[in-house]
Amino acid sequence: MKWILYGLAGAASGILSGMGIGGGVLLIPALVIFGGVAQHSAQGVNLLYFLPTAAAALWIHRKSGQLEKRVLPMLIIGGVLGALAGGYVANILEADVLRKLFGGFVIVMGILEIRKGFKHEQS
Repeated sequence: MKWILYGLAGAASGILSGMGIGGGVLLIPALVIFGGVAQHSAQGVNLLYFLPTAAAALWIHRKSGQLEKRVLPMLIIGGVLGALAGGYVANILEADVLRKLFGGFVIVMGILEIRKGFKHEQS
């Protein structure tokens, strides 16, 4: 039965990833809450899951001309350095702290997106 859950979570997360929203927002909680996967493991699975889903979405976005190539070099350098730092920090944090940080991040981003939607609606 868990395989069906994993397949559905993967598909829904893939849709979000393809839209550029970030499938980990759905995938990590699904693995932890419904799949019983440890927080650190769920975040590791998400990182590996991200590679093929990002490649598929990148192909579609590139094909439709939706890439700003001039910003890529600095984003990639910053992203790699940030990923190294984040991976190190995640490994030294306890699972409960990591879970709370992830949840707090998702809540803050959700609030910001809702506020942005209301501002856009008013203008």
